[in-house]
Amino acid sequence: MTAQAPRRRPQESVVLLDARHEPIGTAAKSEVHTRTTPLHLAFSCHVFAPDGRVLVTRRSLAKQAWPGVWTNSVCGHPAPGEAGEEAVRRRARYELGLELGAVVEVLPEFAYRAEDASGIVENEFCPVHFALAAGEPEPRESEVAEHRWVAPAELVAAVAAAPWAFSPWLVLQMSDFASRGIDYLAPHQ
Repeated sequence: MTAQAPRRRPQESVVLLDARHEPIGTAAKSEVHTRTTPLHLAFSCHVFAPDGRVLVTRRSLAKQAWPGVWTNSVCGHPAPGEAGEEAVRRRARYELGLELGAVVEVLPEFAYRAEDASGIVENEFCPVHFALAAGEPEPRESEVAEHRWVAPAELVAAVAAAPWAFSPWLVLQMSDFASRGIDYLAPHQ
């Protein structure tokens, strides 16, 4: 009897973008986030419970960038050729063990560049979505250290009071919601 080699997860790729946010190629996700990260496609999603609370997560301490930082519900990268909503649903299942109901793109042109304390750079064109949870999360430990359902007003106040305690993309998104007239406190069904 011969021993079988362990199954390897397929290599994830990200979509590289030019300055106009047009695809120009792909790169291995495991190699793209460095001190000189090229612009690439991502997404960010705020997941709401039917009662109006929003899910916040604390990134796993094993994350390459911003380990242990509190952020919005789920973030990730669409695979080459994958639609944004499909990517949101895939990562919500993978990271949070959570199925989603309605998914709506709310900030289609969101982009940011930020550097964490270790020098790792995020450089992303990152459309932002709101989604409705269809159950309770069962997060994967390698992705999420902690999670909480909170009232949107509590999250807005916490980000305003202590922006340094949250991911830079969440802080920037909160500012964009306000400047674009998106009522984060309204029920999102």
